[in-house]
Amino acid sequence: MPRIDGDVVENIRASADIVEIISKYIPLEQRGKNFFGVCPFHADHSPSMSVSREKQMYKCFSCGAAGNVFKFVSDIENISYSEAIAKVGEYIGITVEVSSKYQSKSKYEEEYQIMNLAMMYYQNLLNSEYGKKAKEYLKKRGLNEEMMKDFQMGLSISGNTLLSFLKQKNYTEEQLQNLGLINESYNKYHDIFINRIIFPIHNPQGKVVGFTARVYEGKEEPKYLNSKETVIFKKGNILFNYHRARDAIRTSKEVILVEGNMDAIRMAASGIKNTIALMGTAMTSDQVNMILKLRVPVVLMFDNDNAGLLATRTNGRLLQNAGAEIKVVRLEGEKDPDEYIINHGVEAMRENIKHAISFAEFEYLSLRQDKNLKDSKELASYVKEVLKSVEKEDDITIDVTLHKLVDEFHLSYEVLKKELEDRKTPIKVELPKNMDEKAKKRKSSYDISACHVLYAMMNDVKYIKEFKEKLGFFKEQKYRDITSEILDYASQRTSINLADFLSYAEESPLKKEIYEVIESINELDFEETSIEEYLYVIKKELLESEIKRLKEEQRNCLDSTQKSEIGMKIV
Repeated sequence: MPRIDGDVVENIRASADIVEIISKYIPLEQRGKNFFGVCPFHADHSPSMSVSREKQMYKCFSCGAAGNVFKFVSDIENISYSEAIAKVGEYIGITVEVSSKYQSKSKYEEEYQIMNLAMMYYQNLLNSEYGKKAKEYLKKRGLNEEMMKDFQMGLSISGNTLLSFLKQKNYTEEQLQNLGLINESYNKYHDIFINRIIFPIHNPQGKVVGFTARVYEGKEEPKYLNSKETVIFKKGNILFNYHRARDAIRTSKEVILVEGNMDAIRMAASGIKNTIALMGTAMTSDQVNMILKLRVPVVLMFDNDNAGLLATRTNGRLLQNAGAEIKVVRLEGEKDPDEYIINHGVEAMRENIKHAISFAEFEYLSLRQDKNLKDSKELASYVKEVLKSVEKEDDITIDVTLHKLVDEFHLSYEVLKKELEDRKTPIKVELPKNMDEKAKKRKSSYDISACHVLYAMMNDVKYIKEFKEKLGFFKEQKYRDITSEILDYASQRTSINLADFLSYAEESPLKKEIYEVIESINELDFEETSIEEYLYVIKKELLESEIKRLKEEQRNCLDSTQKSEIGMKIV
């Protein structure tokens, strides 16, 4: 972690209420002295994350995710730990400047700098004499100066001007080509984007990683030209406007997913700021996980054509299988959200969103497309597809769908119900022989005890004292190393608590091992009475190991006197 004054970090952590901060992201419900919510770090369906106000810690009993308030904000926002400290500080009114000296250095820092310079260069061109016609075009499309500035729009011109500008900054042609800013032909380098309006693409942390470029004069093809994939730009890891839309998504409690960048810009320009866009119609598992982290219903609003219909069905099923709640808007009369707002206005768009249908209803209606439902075979095929589409829905949705099929096609409810139950019957599958070794491995009683003792030591100095008096060391190097980290931290303070120790551990090379210990503990509320037992298990294991070693030494010993002495040690 970049160095932020330890006292500042601890002050923010101590002043922040983890329950209040986490409640900004997911709903929490109190049960006893802890709070519970649906974990945002895996496809959780029932509340499995516990948040302790007393400990100022969270723990998911399903996936093992655990940490303090900074860790939660860092993971859910996809930001660095230091940026999470600043974010939490912002929530409680303590300002921490996250300047370049505070931000974590990426191994691609220079690549990000080049892309940011390219963006600023394009912006300057749009705001110069060269940009008059491009701005006129954008204004005719309903985008004002404020939106151009908000979305950091720019302009590329002919003459390889970006290449010249970045070479003056001492960047090489190879660097610029690797980032997709220039290309080589006939032994000469030239700018890739020429005479186009430029829309920057950002990663979830808000760094520029690529560009979309649109023609605004003539009929040059393709209409849109995108950056190639590079070391910092992978389309499958990006959702356009994600970094800007997060606050609006939390406020509105839903996210609208569209196909194109221009659709997202149009929606945001019209005040519907909780909109993000795919970087292509095929959704990746990384994009699904990014959407799941938002923990809100997803409204799919793809283009009004066959490709958009297929994308709605495919991506809707992906998200639904991952545990997201899906709603669908199919716009009528226009190709996409951009054109719909231009021709019908934002209020008409809001009405469409307000009356979005469930994904089950969408499937019910869309699956009949191009089918002759008067033909018994095609009707049977349609009914089977509908049943398949709802088998993972809740019981009420399933019941409503079954009654619709009964009423519309005069089918037997009992037959449909049986067909669905047969589909849902789990199939016993044998695990492959080469299954993941980590899944096979079970912790020994010694390892479980060691993790509990280390966890206790991270929570209170009295357990450190007890460890020193009754045990003193572990036989494994990794446990000894973690112990050293705990003792080092405790030596600088009169007390120790887990939430603050984790901030300290962010700088440790043992950070991964420390979190593995915490994630192995099944409860936030530690049982004090069990520490004696855990220490006993460890001590017993140490003694048994030593006896085994001595017996081996005794077997290999030729001197009878020495054998006798070793025997006494064993006793």
